[in-house]
Amino acid sequence: MERKAIYTGILIILILTLISCSGEKKEQMEKEIKIIFLHHSTGERIWYGDRSSLIAKSRRKFSDGSSMTNWFKKYNQKNHTNYSISELEFPKAEPYGWKNYPFDYYNIWVKNAGNIPYMKEPTLELLTEEYDVIIWKHCFPVGDMEEDTGNPDIDSEVKSMENYTLQYQALKNKMLSFPDNKFIVWTGAAHTRGNTTTEKARRTKEFFDWVRTEWDDPSDNIYLWDFFNLETEGDIYLKEEYATSPEDSHPNDSFADRVYQLLCSRITDVIESGGTNTALTGLKLEYIPQ
Repeated sequence: MERKAIYTGILIILILTLISCSGEKKEQMEKEIKIIFLHHSTGERIWYGDRSSLIAKSRRKFSDGSSMTNWFKKYNQKNHTNYSISELEFPKAEPYGWKNYPFDYYNIWVKNAGNIPYMKEPTLELLTEEYDVIIWKHCFPVGDMEEDTGNPDIDSEVKSMENYTLQYQALKNKMLSFPDNKFIVWTGAAHTRGNTTTEKARRTKEFFDWVRTEWDDPSDNIYLWDFFNLETEGDIYLKEEYATSPEDSHPNDSFADRVYQLLCSRITDVIESGGTNTALTGLKLEYIPQ
């Protein structure tokens, strides 16, 4: 009888342990992870994917019209996760101005940091309080880069390598001060050949090469999505077959419909494994040709 009682006690402990572990796992799966995507027009193209095709319209029929939102709904159902993604124009045209370049993020988040909005734009103190993952980017005018003068100025709106690097270092230090949040930064959108000069295109590639190879630290809470490489495929211009037109540097619908899925893949990988299972483009590592 004594031995039977011991076995019964052990069995009860095992059952209680399994119930506890199951409850913890369920709680973990049900925990909402809130994601915010800050963007302008280029980001909007990726957010909606292919807006023109009947297939795209059909698959968004019961969603809010966003390919990315619908992707996450399906991912949550399949993987029993609770990831919610929303988007925000940042900064807005009024009152701040339709500018989302390194200076502007630095100006709003570093120079004017705090617990109140700056010119009606949320600071990082406010965004990190509400969202777990913050994604930010620049539109293609980020590539209108001037030649360096040898006198870098962190408070200058002049687009140049010397100013951008100072502003990015300040932004990095600011994001590192929120270790409980994850940040995903796009490498910049590129211009078509017809919308820029060779010199400006080369400077742009040089800057985002620096972002990838020197600024980025795989061990911190800041991650990259290499949009520039997806658009250029190693060149210095947005490939014309990916552009709205040779004179319009916005990505076209077919390109957007392909790469939004890579962004979604990159986001989930950053959340779940610190970005170790995807390349910077969002491509699963096992599928990258050797």
